[in-house]
This record gives sequence, structure tokens and C-alpha cells, in this order.
Amino acid sequence: MTSIRSVLIFLTFISAFFNPCYSQQDPKETARQYMEQAELIMAETKAMDDAREIMVTAADLDTTYIQANYEAGRMHLVTVGKDRAVKYLLRVYRQDPDFRFDIEYWIGRSYQFGESFDEALVFYRKYKDKLTKKSNYQGKDKVDMATVDRGIFECENGKEFISKPGNFSIVNIGREINSEFEDYAPVLNENENEIVFTSRRREDNLNQNVYDDNKPYEDIFTSKKVGNAWTYAKNIGPVVNNPYHDSNLALSADGNTLFLFKDDGGGDIFFTKRQPGGEFGPPVPLPGSINSSYEEKSVTISQDEKTLYFSSNRPGGFGGLDIYRATKDSKGEWSNVKNLGPKINTDNDDDGPFIDYDGVTLYFSSKGRKGMGGFDVFKATLDLKSSTWSEPVNLGYPINTPDDDIYIVFSKDGKRAYYSSVREDGMGYTDIYLITIPEGIKNIDNVAKLPVDEPTNPTETDSVGKKDTKTLKPLRYIITVVDAANKASLDAKVRMQGSSDNIIVPVQVQGKGVFAFTVTSDKPKDYRLSVEVSGYVFFNQNIKIEGASATEKTINRTIEMRKLSVGVSSILRNIYFDFDKASFQTESYSELNKLEAMLVQNSRMVVEIAGHTDAIGSNDYNQQLSLKRAQAVKDYLTKKGIDPRRIQPVGYGKTRPLASNDDEEGGRELNRRVEFKVLQNQ
Repeated sequence: MTSIRSVLIFLTFISAFFNPCYSQQDPKETARQYMEQAELIMAETKAMDDAREIMVTAADLDTTYIQANYEAGRMHLVTVGKDRAVKYLLRVYRQDPDFRFDIEYWIGRSYQFGESFDEALVFYRKYKDKLTKKSNYQGKDKVDMATVDRGIFECENGKEFISKPGNFSIVNIGREINSEFEDYAPVLNENENEIVFTSRRREDNLNQNVYDDNKPYEDIFTSKKVGNAWTYAKNIGPVVNNPYHDSNLALSADGNTLFLFKDDGGGDIFFTKRQPGGEFGPPVPLPGSINSSYEEKSVTISQDEKTLYFSSNRPGGFGGLDIYRATKDSKGEWSNVKNLGPKINTDNDDDGPFIDYDGVTLYFSSKGRKGMGGFDVFKATLDLKSSTWSEPVNLGYPINTPDDDIYIVFSKDGKRAYYSSVREDGMGYTDIYLITIPEGIKNIDNVAKLPVDEPTNPTETDSVGKKDTKTLKPLRYIITVVDAANKASLDAKVRMQGSSDNIIVPVQVQGKGVFAFTVTSDKPKDYRLSVEVSGYVFFNQNIKIEGASATEKTINRTIEMRKLSVGVSSILRNIYFDFDKASFQTESYSELNKLEAMLVQNSRMVVEIAGHTDAIGSNDYNQQLSLKRAQAVKDYLTKKGIDPRRIQPVGYGKTRPLASNDDEEGGRELNRRVEFKVLQNQ
């Protein structure tokens, strides 16, 4: 074990000694020194995140350094920011397309993670053509044909799913639960007033040392809901957690039995019972024949606690992890273990089962079937008469993504679900999200084809409250993205979604820089429109759009994107702080992550982060508060791996108002803001 402090001192020393923005050494030589340090870290530890950041620095310092750029891309693909690998792998490919036999495949893989399916298909097919022509190639850098065909299949599925996003609201459950580290595997009781989950956060962790990847150990945390709000999560305690890895698996409907995973016996299932005082007792192995010398990785239990589903890689399955079922016998032990068969299991991994409160609807995740990448969540129903399962249905986009989507649990009425995911409004690595499904997911025959933003009342209402039989026609909101200077059309990443519910509005690309959104809500609604173009200031704005009506209507809008030239500034309007504090509200993280992504894409850019306040309070107090808020933005960015010397925080207090401070709305509210300004970009 290595202490957090000693590892951080080591890495801080490296960062201070080799700083790419300010080093007076030859950039190519400095890049090589960086790579030596990254290779040393990987030789001594498994701290891939730390090594990745150093490799990225080396690659950005010398874009012709092929090995550094390849490793920067590869490390992104095996950690986080998988879509960012494209930048580095393309540098390799353009300079030496023969550097690795499988380079086209990994470029395609990164594009797939970024939901750029057409670009991914181009590179997958390039690699497939190469593999066809050299079918006898047996090098270690070969990806087999079945794997690349699977990638092509997933991209075609992804294009289909994203064109028909589901009517799902997916919202970050909040800072009371999530942290800057991994938070995942949420389980809840039937009343949804208690949540248990696994976290690798430093705060309240039982072990102050780190695992060999330089991250804290897994601990189990819990939170209670008071009213409509979750209390701040706390460690479940040393009776359940030990000083090393601990993770939860399931919680019984009454909340009195908690199932855990431990490394014993290759990976076994344990359980603990709630004691009279409300705390959980010492975990013990699951009785019966479920645990084996192989891995038992996940579990879910029926509401009556007589049937249990779990995953295992034991022999006799269909391949990888399979899902099994067991029943409780008269002695209280689990027996009669049966594989669910080929209707559920595939030759890939099938994991993360959740049996619904009805006892017949099973949700699970699979790397097989009609997915769009990694684990996708599916649902199937058991016919009690024939004891057969229905054909599993993919839950669709945006629940499923090209990355892993797994360990989902549902509410009793089927209208809410909880799972962990990596999304653009996340606070760190994986966060826990609340999915709201107004129709109830069990009532949807084909989840993946559910239209988005469906009107709750698809007819007009007259003055006396009677329904008009006219069908409301969707509103078309057409965005054209151009360069602010020369008005040239720009390829862009454009998204529009509900400001409060994150429900995605379907979009069609109608040509270079032209995006047509279809708004079907029957009432005016607030949306968040975001536009991103590499090398330009990102655009992120809240807008109100009127609802669908009896007549067709089209709104055209042009978004002018500004290049990231020295002196350009922009207001970060969607960063929100607690009143009179420098702590972020949950709604701020989407904007913060877009700022971080822009800094990653433009690795030589240096920015000023400026905090501003309204006129309430003294000059000194407002200046200090504005500086603290600017510093909070810097701290967030540096924790995400941005070089701290690229960010200069400053507080202007109330000295630079945008509007009058005489009123709140349109005045003081506008003056309370954070801005960034480009100081250097070369």
C-alpha cells in the first residue's frame, strides 16, 4: 500500500520539474522526459490516470512524437475520455499509417465512443479491408474479424437508436450523493427513501492509503431521503466495510438485507442483515450452492425474497458472464441453480440483473445482442405458463450509450430508475443518475423506438376546455452554425435538451452546419442549446421555445462561433454557486465540463477565469468572494488534469457590472457571473 500523500508529492515534483508551458528546454527533449516519467509510473504502479495525463502532456508538447501520441490515445481508451483518443491516434495515423497493424480499428473505436458513428464506420471498414487482404497476419497488434464486425454492427445500431431518442429524463442525482471520484452501483429500498452505493471517494473513506492505481479503495456509502432531498452520503461503517475493497450488490425491498461482493473464493456474494438499532451487522457468505470457486459478480432478489438472480463465469455457460437463477429451499439455503438459457445469455458477458417487483420482468446488461457498444441495458419478461423469456429489448438511447451501461435498478411503479454512467454533466468519473420514465417502462412495447418529447396532450384545448380533434404539429427549430468572422458553415456537435429534465430533442443534419430539431412538447419549455466546434469558443445557452401548435411553424437561428484567439472572452452563464459561497450547485457541471473539454482540445491555451459579483455587500467582501469563485473553477479544472499554470483566476468583485444593480432579474443576476478570457493560444 502507498499513502495518498507520498504519491501526490511524487507526481507534484514531476509536474513542477517538467512543465510544458513554461519550460525553457527544447520541447522535444522535454516531451521525452515526460514519457520516461510516465513509463516509470506504469512500471511501478497501476496509476493509469496519472500516467495518462503525463503522456498527454508529452504528446501535446511534441505532436510528431509518435510513441507518446499513441500511448496517450491508448490510455484514454482504457480509462476515461475514450472519445479523446481520436486526437492522438490520428496524429500517429497521418504520420505513419503502418505504425500498428490495427491503428484504424482503434481510431474507429474512439470515434464510436464519441457517438461519431459515420467516422467510426470509415475506419472500421478501412481496417476490415486491410485484414481481408492480409488474412494470414498473426501479429500481436491484430484485432480479429469478428471483433471489427461487432464494432460495425454496434455503430449501425447506434445511428438507429440516436435518431429516435427515448422520452427519458436522465438527471444527475446530485452532489449529496456523487463526488469527484467513481460513484456507482446504486440500490434502493421499495420506498426509495434509502440508497446504498459504492464509491472510491477520499472523504470519509476508511482507508487513508490508496490502491495501486493511486485511487482510494472502494467503500460502501449510504444516504437517506428527507422530504424530497437526499442527505449527504456517509460511509456505512467498519462493520460492513473493511480497510480494502468493498462493494454493494443489491438491497431487499424492505431494506433489511444488503448483498455485497467480496474477493473471497474468486469473487463471492455475501449478505448482511439490519440490526434492531438500524445498523447492518457483519457480512456472511450466502448460504447454499450459489458461491463457487469462480466469480459471482452481481445479484438481485425478488420482492418475496424466494428467488435470486446472479451472474457468474462458472463452466457450463454460454460464454463470459451468464445470468443464473436460484430459489430458497425449506432450510433457508439457495439451491436449484439454473442458467437462464440462450434467450437471455449470449457468448459475450451478460451481467447486472434486476428483477422487477412484479417478479417476471428482468432488466440486465449485455455486451451481446443489438447494442451500441459495451454493456447495454435490456429488458425481458418471463411467461410463467411456459417458463420462457420474451426476446430481450434494448432500452435505447440515451439510457444506453457506446460505453458501459450497467447495474440499473427500478422503482416499484416502473417510472424511475437509478444507474451509474459517465455523462457530460458528471462531477468526476462515473456518477449516479435518476432516470424518469413518465409512461412507465413496462408499458412500452419497443423502448428503443419511443419518440422524444412526446406531448402529454397531443390536441388543442378550446376556451371552454373541450378537446379539439386537430393534431398538434411539431415546431421545427433550425440551427445554422457559422464562423463569426467569415460566415462559413462549420461542422459542429449540436445538442438541445430540456433544461431541467435533460430530455433530448431529436435532430437531423441537413447539410454542413445545418441542424433541424423537432420540438413536440405541447407547452412552452426551457431548453439548453449547446454547440461545440474544435478551435472555437463553445456555445451553451438556455432558451425558451413555444410548444407545438395546430399550424406548422419553423424558427431559424444562426449561431456565430468565435475562434479562440487571444483576447476573446465569454460568460459562463450556467455555472451556479450556493448563495454567498464558492461551492458549485449540481447544475454547474455541464458547463464546467465543456470548459475542461475546450482546454483539452486546445492544449497550448492559457485563460483567465474571472469572478464577478453584484453590488450587494462591501467592496472587500465582494472582491474576495469573486476570487474564491474563480479559484473554485480553477481547482475543478486542475483536478480533471488541466495544468494549473494554464488558468489564472482573478476576482473583480462588483467593479465590472453588465447591467444595473437596481433590480434582481436582468440586473444583479446578470452581474453575478464567471467569465473566461483567452490570454495565450499557441
